Amino acid sequence: MQPIQGFSGGVLAEIVRRQPASPARTVFAWQLVVGSTLARMTSVEMKGTTLHVIARDERWLKEIDRARPAILPKLQHLLGADVITKISTR
Repeated sequence: MQPIQGFSGGVLAEIVRRQPASPARTVFAWQLVVGSTLARMTSVEMKGTTLHVIARDERWLKEIDRARPAILPKLQHLLGADVITKISTR
């Protein structure tokens, strides 16, 4: 028997990956990965395979930089490792 947490994450990732690439898909994946508070304090845009994150202030940039090792693999799981290869902050 597989735990629901593992199963549901895989199903959600499959649904997200099947959607056409769009700014809305990118924002949705970002919100799922970082949570509502950090998502509200940032905006994201894909340029090539780099996710550019703009934060409202320096505190949020520091939080993103600190959490980058956890954020990137989760985004890659949702969007595909070939779709996103790095995160850039400003």
